Amino acid sequence: MIDAAIVGLGRWGRSLVEAGSAGLRFTRAVEPDLASAASFATQHGMALTADLDSVLADPAIGAVLLATPHSLHPAQVIACAAAGKPVFCEKPLALTLAEARRMLAACEAAGLPLVVGHNRRFWPAMQALRRLVSDGTLGQVVHVEGHNSNENAGAVRAGWRLDPAESPAGGLTGAGLHVLDAFTSLMGPARRVQARLLSHKPPPGPVDTLSVLVEFAAGTSGVMATVRDTPFYWRLHVFGTAGSAEVLGETTLILRRSGAAPETLPIAPTNSLRAELDAFADLLAQGRPHPIPPAEMLATVAAFEAVVASVSADAPVACTPV
Repeated sequence: MIDAAIVGLGRWGRSLVEAGSAGLRFTRAVEPDLASAASFATQHGMALTADLDSVLADPAIGAVLLATPHSLHPAQVIACAAAGKPVFCEKPLALTLAEARRMLAACEAAGLPLVVGHNRRFWPAMQALRRLVSDGTLGQVVHVEGHNSNENAGAVRAGWRLDPAESPAGGLTGAGLHVLDAFTSLMGPARRVQARLLSHKPPPGPVDTLSVLVEFAAGTSGVMATVRDTPFYWRLHVFGTAGSAEVLGETTLILRRSGAAPETLPIAPTNSLRAELDAFADLLAQGRPHPIPPAEMLATVAAFEAVVASVSADAPVACTPV
């Protein structure tokens, strides 16, 4: 069992702690707002502090998980690497590709792993979709469509998540990035994007839509969208010459092939957050390769950065090769 520290006890940091793990035990927590986190930390048996440096100096801590504002990730990851601590960093890994490269370089120089939290990767339906793509069931894959929207923005009335510098391009960082990462895992790196952000209501409680056309390095195409603020919706649909497969949630996958009725494949539910943490623990304890390799981590950040630039320029933007 690896003793771990969670940094950031906002909504998502608490979700990670509550998910639990067969290989990680949260013993320390870092949160600047001590009063708001005291009860939660006590409930989960974690020693609470506002000082990250004291946690990094603790030899009992074998891993650090970051659920902090996006702009803090580079400095915090590099500090963890300097202290000899493996790092799990919530998405987005970084806001720019240059920062992401610096973070990975620091961890590689220290001989330590850095993984990113993209929990949709661990949805059983998404894992089944990747198998259908890789085993040739769909034939030659030529196009992908994705949509991820939710109502989280409507509940945020203040704080860093409403800062465009922390959360650029509307719903991209909160929801749309999950789609971009799914695109990376299924189609490989993007070559070029063209994005359009339309705002219907400013913060707090923002309402906006982000639409993105994607051209992948492999020559295939994609389109994605995300809406703030609307009821939760997830769709990831891959089109191939022999069929298409559409994921509509954690356990719903519909396979369509010529001459046959659409088939909803049986998929058992799992705790995707726990699976995500277990994968990190397995990497640390057993050296088992993590499902998101560094090249894919960088490719997703490159696509993210290009989408932000495309929104700003209102023009197509090439993705920096990784």
